Amino acid sequence: MRDTHPKNHSHYGLENHGLSNLNDIYWNLNTPKLYEQIVKRGEGILAHLGPIVVRTGHHTGRSANDKFIVKEPGSEEHIWWGKINRPISPEQFDELHKRMDLHLQTQDVYVQDCFAGATSDHRLPIRVITQYAWHNLFARNMFIQATPKELANHVPEFTVIDAPRFHASPALDGTNSETFIILNFAKRLVLIGGTSYAGEIKKSIFSVMNYLLPHKGVLPMHCSANINPKGETALFFGLSGTGKTTLSADASKVLIGDDEHGWDDQGIFNFEGGCYAKLINLSPEAEPEIYETTRRFGTILENVAIDAVTRRVDLFNKTYTENTRGSYPISHVANATRDGKGGHPKYVIFLSADAFGVLPPVAKLTHAQAMYHFLSGYTAKVAGTERGVTEPSPNFSTCYGAPFMPLHPQRYAELLGQKLHTHQAQAWLINTGWTGGPYGVGERMKIKYTRAMVNAVLDGILENAAFEKEPFFGLEVPKECPGVPTEILNTRNTWANPADYDAQAAKLAGMFAENFKKFADKASPEVIAAGPHS
Repeated sequence: MRDTHPKNHSHYGLENHGLSNLNDIYWNLNTPKLYEQIVKRGEGILAHLGPIVVRTGHHTGRSANDKFIVKEPGSEEHIWWGKINRPISPEQFDELHKRMDLHLQTQDVYVQDCFAGATSDHRLPIRVITQYAWHNLFARNMFIQATPKELANHVPEFTVIDAPRFHASPALDGTNSETFIILNFAKRLVLIGGTSYAGEIKKSIFSVMNYLLPHKGVLPMHCSANINPKGETALFFGLSGTGKTTLSADASKVLIGDDEHGWDDQGIFNFEGGCYAKLINLSPEAEPEIYETTRRFGTILENVAIDAVTRRVDLFNKTYTENTRGSYPISHVANATRDGKGGHPKYVIFLSADAFGVLPPVAKLTHAQAMYHFLSGYTAKVAGTERGVTEPSPNFSTCYGAPFMPLHPQRYAELLGQKLHTHQAQAWLINTGWTGGPYGVGERMKIKYTRAMVNAVLDGILENAAFEKEPFFGLEVPKECPGVPTEILNTRNTWANPADYDAQAAKLAGMFAENFKKFADKASPEVIAAGPHS
């Protein structure tokens, strides 16, 4: 075993994580050195202007059915066990850990010592140990880098060991497949195997933060955040494809972060030091800030098509997946804050891509409605995205991030309600989905209209607007909004046959009510009453 950079790492060695007999250990390599390793090892290729293009194999997204939490006495009573938080025994974890050690023996590994959390009060020292050099660059991009002085004394409080070429045996290990992502809160260790999708690394630490912070009265959130010219912070909650990254990346605003944040007594803080944006169909006209990052040294382009001769990438090509991704340090965004912090939010926006064509494009929420929609976490899948799907289907992901929420959703909702009330934040619902009918009949809301509505919210223009109440969901919809045609604000009026809209709205309202039954035993009567009436 040889430490390749003995002056660039902590004295807290890898034997503390159950690893032994390794070959070369590459400690905290910077971006150019990791580029050299990636190219030399054939893990990726350089693209025009400097980004590195990699492939993730057959896993081009998260493996939701392969995530487990060790069921052990210290955390067992706090976990919301079920389909999302699946239990695995300490013995099964230990056996996998032991075999992973054997698998890595005599191999090179890469280590990044870094932090999650931009505030010193709540930041978590972490270590990411990877089998691939490009996964180590991903960790360097996505987490908050330690200073040379901090590296010398770095002792991780949570560690990720990522070995894509090591596979589980479902019959032996109790996993659902050869792929696994396992969190052990007792040992403060995450094991990842059988998948090369780098997003598993960042989301595993997000899950850790979602477990630890509520016990300190801090709300962890799956949201983006920015600051307007008046110094007011806004949050954007939303599932993948709803515009969370796109709408927060605005040249007129200061970006705090695009995906993971905490809300404590001082305000908002980013968990990360980078962004992980969806790139499919990205254009310089609609999303110039994100587009520019795809042309920068240090950016990782996952599963993006590239011309082998010219080395130019094609962001519209879906050959490998629609979930093409770009990982880049937040410093690649010119208008991003470097300290990762903002004040208490004045605006909290929930984004939904409603493929049923029912929800209004913009609506003001009461705090009770905000908690209801937060617990629901609604967007929709469109027809044709999965085999056998011939009409839109609802996608309810509680807290807009169910796969990463170890605690009962009500715990997060209560924290949200408390903070909305204490800091008198305004809550809004923005539908980035369909208007004039459902998917296949209507059309997707134009991004220029969505941006105009978001700007009208963040500039305070809609605070004193005239509103009308939408009857199915009880939402307050503005009658006018600058830069937006008045006729599209009332969704019912955009349908050719209003009776068809009424039937579709009643159908969607019923889906909301059915989904919310799982929370009804803990939600307050006020929050339950804030839901739609089918």
